[in-house]
Amino acid sequence: MNDKDKILLVDDDQIFRSEFKDCFEEYDIVEAPDGEEALKILKKPNEIDLVISDIKMPGMDGLEVLRKIKEMAPEMNVVILTGHGSKEVVIRALRGLASNYIEKPIDIEKTREIIESILAKNRGEADYASTDLKSKIKRVKRFVQRNCFKKVRLEDAASIVYLSPKYLSRTFKQYTGVGFSEYRLALKIKKAKTLLKKTGYNIDYIADKMGYQNTESFIRQFKKITGLAPTQYRKKINNAGKK
Repeated sequence: MNDKDKILLVDDDQIFRSEFKDCFEEYDIVEAPDGEEALKILKKPNEIDLVISDIKMPGMDGLEVLRKIKEMAPEMNVVILTGHGSKEVVIRALRGLASNYIEKPIDIEKTREIIESILAKNRGEADYASTDLKSKIKRVKRFVQRNCFKKVRLEDAASIVYLSPKYLSRTFKQYTGVGFSEYRLALKIKKAKTLLKKTGYNIDYIADKMGYQNTESFIRQFKKITGLAPTQYRKKINNAGKK
């Protein structure tokens, strides 16, 4: 079982990517030669813990990649690589919610400190290196939480903890008190509530972002769980905020 922290390295320089992997063998480095490929990787169910992206690349530059990642996965930590030493670029990156920045040519130890600081916050108190069932369930919950905007199947979750889907289904309910599908759906509805409350996105956009193939399915499930249609929920929350 691979318990290394997983880092997505986005850089068009293949030699740099290779050298980076050699210097940081303690991590599982996933490579992307450009922003388009990085976004493809992140759009699928994944266990990426950190993205490190160069600022200057063909096509999308690092700031555009940062912006799109934050739209897609607001909780994802992104570190910007800059070879310019430009204060303006760094400020723009940090304003774009980058977690930190690293200057090229990189200082190996300083880079390791930055990476470890971010990953330590990611881990919190949970120890995913443990192989007991309780830790596996925690890992599955984290996987579902990180990918709640995507279509995550029981089989996807089972594969990352090396359990059969049937056994994971039974064990998940035993440890959490709810079934896997019920947990995943409750999480989706919770995220949908946040979008309805804190954004002005229309219902079609929210349904699409939550991974529903059509808006009617989203409305039906939302109403079944909350007792209100999405538009009714938003109106209720807005009215409550005016009092």
